[in-house]
Amino acid sequence: MKKLTICIQALFALLLVSGCSVKQIAVNQLGDALSGGGDVFASDDDPELVGDALPFSLKLMESILAETPQHEGLLTSLASGFTQYAYGWAQLPADMIEDEDYDRAVELRERAIRLYQRANRYGMRGLEVRYPGFEDDLRRDEALALSQLGAADVELLYWAALSWGGAISLSLDNVDLLGDLTYVESMMERALELDPDWGDGSLPAFFLAYEISRLNGEGDPVENATRYYRRALELSGGRLASVHVAFAESVAVELGDKELFIDTLNKALEIDVDAYPSDRLNNLLYQTRARWLLQRLDWYFL
Repeated sequence: MKKLTICIQALFALLLVSGCSVKQIAVNQLGDALSGGGDVFASDDDPELVGDALPFSLKLMESILAETPQHEGLLTSLASGFTQYAYGWAQLPADMIEDEDYDRAVELRERAIRLYQRANRYGMRGLEVRYPGFEDDLRRDEALALSQLGAADVELLYWAALSWGGAISLSLDNVDLLGDLTYVESMMERALELDPDWGDGSLPAFFLAYEISRLNGEGDPVENATRYYRRALELSGGRLASVHVAFAESVAVELGDKELFIDTLNKALEIDVDAYPSDRLNNLLYQTRARWLLQRLDWYFL
């Protein structure tokens, strides 16, 4: 009996000591489950419903992250989630209501900037977990800082850069923020170098839109953007409306080619959203933008 009592006391002491570890394991498991649940949203056919649900999901992930601040899955999901929420439910609506309610559009764009910046902070934190001091190193010597990254870092690198670029694109009057564009460009170029096929063409799709406005690019920007367009179509299997919309808004507008603009946007609208369930929400959002763009032909083409 004495031995049993000693064993029970020892077990109880062990549980007290390891309580934090047990809690941490549970929190990490919950973090894994939350950060891996994106397909439920991506396949939804009701953007409004997703827009209402996403804030709760994102705040829940933030709450779990507070308990396990170095959880790479949560940091990646938060960078991705806030970036997509900023675009689909702040920036996109701002564009569409600007003609009727300019003040509200300004408010939505300011909110989008804050959401993009929050997403960027999570993306950079994720990179900092893997490479302590990464952001300071990036600002000191971006080439050296980026050289240590590998193919496994591309997802975090992409969302950190995309959210940073999103904030900059809506803050063109902010000289300090505009100066950060060089980091966005370098990060995306490094991601493209590490894994050019990542994300079903997400990287060439970024450069498709970026080439037209790139300040110190090499070669003809229209030719470069068109090449990225074709590559993005190839990697995505032509199933993403966003690729067609990006080409219309960048290359077709740059060329002043109204027929190309209309034809490309119609290609986006011809995509059967139910044929690709994992891309359903993304396609619905970009098809909404395509329809809105087709209503603004006189604004783009005189």
